[in-house]
Amino acid sequence: QVQVVESGGGLVQPGGSLLLSCAVSGNTESIYFMGWYRRTPADRYEIVATMSRGEGELYGNFVKGRFTISRNSRLNEVYMQMNNFTAEDTDIYSCRAPVEGKDYWGQGTQVTVSS
Repeated sequence: QVQVVESGGGLVQPGGSLLLSCAVSGNTESIYFMGWYRRTPADRYEIVATMSRGEGELYGNFVKGRFTISRNSRLNEVYMQMNNFTAEDTDIYSCRAPVEGKDYWGQGTQVTVSS
C-alpha cells in the first residue's frame, strides 16, 4: 500500500520561510513525478510546484521565484523550500505522487502566514 506523508507546515510570519517535506512509501517503483498543490477558493487543486523526469520543474504563476522544489529520488521524497511568504500563501499544501497509474495524495500540511 502506498502512503504519502507531508510534514513541515506551521505558523510563519510574512516574509518568513518554511521547508515542506513529502515522503512516499510502500510498494513503489521509482516515481517519475511528484508535486505540491494547494486548494483554490473554488476548492480546486492548483499547482504550487512539480518535478518530473524529462519535463523538469514547473511552478504556479503566483510562486514568482519564492519557492524551490527538490527531490531525493532514491528515497522517494520531495521537498519544497518556501521563502518570502505573504498572507495569500495561507493554505493546506498537499503532495501528489502517481504510482503505477494511480494518483496518491497526502493529507496535507497546513501553512498559516500571520504576524
